[in-house]
Amino acid sequence: MGDRVIEVRRLRKSYGGVERLHGISFSVECGEVFGFLGTNGAGKTTTIEILEGYRARDGGEVSVLGTDPARAGRDWRNRIGLVLQESELNPVYTVRETVAMFSRYFRRPTDLDGTIMSAGLADKAGERVGRLSGGERRRVDVAIGLVGDPEVLFLDEPTTGLDPAARRGMWALIEGLRRAGKTVFLTTHYMEEAQRLADRIVILQAGAIAAQGTAEQLSRSLGHATRISFLAPPQIGLAQVSAAVGTRVEQDGRWLGFRSDQAQRDLTALLGWAAEHSVELTDIRVSPPTLDDVFVQLAASPGDAHDDSS
Repeated sequence: MGDRVIEVRRLRKSYGGVERLHGISFSVECGEVFGFLGTNGAGKTTTIEILEGYRARDGGEVSVLGTDPARAGRDWRNRIGLVLQESELNPVYTVRETVAMFSRYFRRPTDLDGTIMSAGLADKAGERVGRLSGGERRRVDVAIGLVGDPEVLFLDEPTTGLDPAARRGMWALIEGLRRAGKTVFLTTHYMEEAQRLADRIVILQAGAIAAQGTAEQLSRSLGHATRISFLAPPQIGLAQVSAAVGTRVEQDGRWLGFRSDQAQRDLTALLGWAAEHSVELTDIRVSPPTLDDVFVQLAASPGDAHDDSS
């Protein structure tokens, strides 16, 4: 496997005679944050449960840390960490008591206070879990996942339901895990989150891999371009702006905008035209392609699949 800590080849799974995973293949490298995305029902949960050793597969090969999860024992489980999408923690226990309780399941747990600190809960160690905010409770989940000093951490929807401030705090925590050399298998519904955090991404659709690669590779390979937009000036029509920039301009409410493969050139042309005609352009925005664009395009083309990995 070399530096690959997860290797999946031709993975298949059926329920009631209906195949739900259609021979998917991907790998995860040591020390990377790997984003695993997909719509509801795409097969994400099934795949994760197979990787974690909690669900049997019907075909294909799976290796996590050099071991088949279907035949893994306690030594292997001591090397992985799990942060489930939902957890039921006793609200009466303190943060420290909660993490300490879970640490007993591991043969070589990390330093308790150090783990709580790394999860950003040092000032909450003595607080009862039931009195924590949603973001703080998710940090407790992460601390539990880290207390066994795992080589691979599975993070399932870690920011679902969090407010923007708590979500960004969780992002900072995950970025810290990457700097510490942890391998993170991240599932999320938030495209912005995956674009910011994931080194590489797989998008699963209807049990098949629709796309995989870096966020930049996915956006480029699927034909997306930078979007330039601005508030529509009074008495300026689409035809005038389209002629100035040499491409089709669209209107969305008060906004005019267009896609560009050469943003600097087209922005210069737009500003030059505006200066020549004494047109004041306000709130100009230059937006690079995002995973949202990719996701929308894939959802609109369910029959297509694209693989950008080697």
